[in-house]
Amino acid sequence: MEDDKIKESLSDWKDKIYNKSVAKNPEQKKEFTTVSFTPVKPLYTPLDTEENKYEEKVGYPGVYPFTRGVQPTMYRGRYWTMRQYAGFGTAKESNERYRYLLGQGQSGLSVAFDLPTQIGYDSDDPMAYGEVGKVGVAIDTLADMEILFDKIPLDKVSTSMTINAPASVLLSLYIAVAEKQGVSQDQISGTIQNDILKEYIARGTYIFPPKPSMRLITNIFEYCSKSVPKWNTISISGYHIREAGSTAAQEVGFTLANGIAYVDAAIKAGLDIDKFAGRLSFFFNAHNDLLEEVAKYRAARRLWGKIMKERFGAKDPRSWMLRFHTQTAGSTLTAQQVDNNIVRVTIQTLAAVLGGTQSLHTNSRDEALALPTEDAVRIALRTQQIVAHESGVANTIDPLAGSYYVEAMTDSIEKEAVDYINKIDAMGGVVPAIEAGYIQGEIQNAAYKYEMEVEAGERIVVGVNKFQVKEDSKKDLLKIDMKVQEEQIKFLQSVRAQRNNDLVKEKLAALKTAAEGESNLMPFILDAVRVYAGVGEICNTMRSVFGEYRENVFI
Repeated sequence: MEDDKIKESLSDWKDKIYNKSVAKNPEQKKEFTTVSFTPVKPLYTPLDTEENKYEEKVGYPGVYPFTRGVQPTMYRGRYWTMRQYAGFGTAKESNERYRYLLGQGQSGLSVAFDLPTQIGYDSDDPMAYGEVGKVGVAIDTLADMEILFDKIPLDKVSTSMTINAPASVLLSLYIAVAEKQGVSQDQISGTIQNDILKEYIARGTYIFPPKPSMRLITNIFEYCSKSVPKWNTISISGYHIREAGSTAAQEVGFTLANGIAYVDAAIKAGLDIDKFAGRLSFFFNAHNDLLEEVAKYRAARRLWGKIMKERFGAKDPRSWMLRFHTQTAGSTLTAQQVDNNIVRVTIQTLAAVLGGTQSLHTNSRDEALALPTEDAVRIALRTQQIVAHESGVANTIDPLAGSYYVEAMTDSIEKEAVDYINKIDAMGGVVPAIEAGYIQGEIQNAAYKYEMEVEAGERIVVGVNKFQVKEDSKKDLLKIDMKVQEEQIKFLQSVRAQRNNDLVKEKLAALKTAAEGESNLMPFILDAVRVYAGVGEICNTMRSVFGEYRENVFI
């Protein structure tokens, strides 16, 4: 048997060559691990893979189980969407940045909203004080959205919006802007993040409790399946789970468990799985351990295909596909020696591309210090363009397939992720697991272990715990002045003075009545934004019915 021959020759190599070499020149570490603490052997061989299961486990791109990619031609047909995440200050300032990025060759927009917008407050709300325009663009009413997309044709550009609790409101604003441009709902394309479960787990920008939040999400699924067919109705996010400190396998396991919860909720709401599943998308992190990351994406694709086909019985092959956006890991950026971040982002870019991402945002070198400057954003975009056009890695599909190490790591991550999903199922699903603190606890333990290794010098972070240099204070950083808040509040007040406030009250009252019943809320939210009701006014109307979520503290 071939395996027996390999076992014999491998043993011979270890005894006569490898171990003797180690005895003369001891290895740097007692144990080599990935960034997720998975032990890494010195050498991988066919013994670490299941070679006789090629078609079942690896297969071909564009066909089940999609391990090698969701498109038959992948980047030979078209490159991934280069979508730089941006937004700051006022809508006018962000519009200028978007048009600059589009002029530099970016192929899609990705909108960052400020914290008040993310948690459903208007800019003049006392809860918004000091945060207006700081970490993203401030959006209060349709007037802001009109400025944000001024001179940007929404039938030509795909837009991703990182918004969760008020996703229904921001999507409605986008639809209303498109209508004002003469673009019908069935012509617009893009994605809303709309993933509330990971907010309870890792990020914290929630508004409503889980049950009404899930209702809003399934309302969006239903509405878009009929009226906005090109829109990706959710981007189920592992990114923030990883940013909170999870391992690669936890990122896959917890993210897909959230995906299962959304599919379950939609089916219980009476939706046909093959009518909405093809518009589900995912959002993953690209961390530093290049080969582990490639394996992670391949494992996630294969596992989601199995879940949709075998667990849910979806019939349409498009329902089995895991399509995903990637962002390089913000948590790996260092304030020390910021130019080192360009190298980190390049490695992470390669991981995402070698792993088969559908779109990508590359972080800017100075984001550990402030919002990125135009120069830093341009370098980040150029990183993607150089990888696409100069590196050669996009010339063939899934070029690392067949690597004994990558295939073994793909199998390992899939197995560990399945174990997590099974544990969550046994607890009754994601919501009970969140309420019990199980998922948060697993992430916290992984994050603590990583930080202890860095503190002990067992894990090197270049420029932080080794290879330090003395640096001057940073200059030319992008800072948001408090005048932005003052200007935004004045503009909001002028909009309120000019709109038909009786009509606004009427539409908000209709929304409240609908929220108290069982109607799909999207048409009512759309009616409210069209008459310039504020994001905060709409969310407060729903707060009055649904209440607010309060996090349990687990120690």
